[in-house]
Amino acid sequence: MTTTTGRPADHGVLPATAPEERSPAVVLMHPARRVAQLLLGLVGFGVATAMMLHSGQGAMPWAVLDQGIVDRTGLAYGWVVLGIGLLVMLAWIPLRQRPGVGTVANIIVISLVIDPALWVLERLLPTPGLPAGIALALGGIVLLGVSTAAYVGARFGPGPRDGLMTGLVQQTGWPVWLVKTGIEVGVVLLGVLLGGTFGWATVVFAFGVGPVVQVSARWLAPSGLTGHH
Repeated sequence: MTTTTGRPADHGVLPATAPEERSPAVVLMHPARRVAQLLLGLVGFGVATAMMLHSGQGAMPWAVLDQGIVDRTGLAYGWVVLGIGLLVMLAWIPLRQRPGVGTVANIIVISLVIDPALWVLERLLPTPGLPAGIALALGGIVLLGVSTAAYVGARFGPGPRDGLMTGLVQQTGWPVWLVKTGIEVGVVLLGVLLGGTFGWATVVFAFGVGPVVQVSARWLAPSGLTGHH
């Protein structure tokens, strides 16, 4: 485990601040802030997803799949997000992953937020042109990165898709980048086949959201993104 400064969290002799660095986020973050950060992060995640979907410039990988299913079934996005989240959680069983409060909140809050957010965007910008679409897509990527750092930094448990990735890494021994890339390429291909929108914003998201999460984690994840509860 490493700290947010990149130093190993456990080396033998450390400065007087070492116990704080090894302590969980519960010590470094007030419980009320953790709850608020979790909920605001999930709300922000839902709004950011809606921004990218409405931009018409390409959605994040899992949202491409959601969009394809919506186009084929006519269901509301919220129901599709909820259904996919529950199905992904079923895959946790053979992978021996344990959900947390944040895992359940992730599915419920994002499912509830995304349709109202899309409704507001459709009234404000019924048919966004290219400049507005670019602004929505880039703004969505930044907001999604900050929101991810917020809800992960609160340490109430991973989202269902994050748990799928970590479970596969643990079971296969494959590197994180390979598992994550494989999952996201797979869901994008399936989403495109179903009618989801793949665009430049999908590619920018793949390369750009990580740095946003890392920078945001300096303030939103005091013990680092890889710390334990």
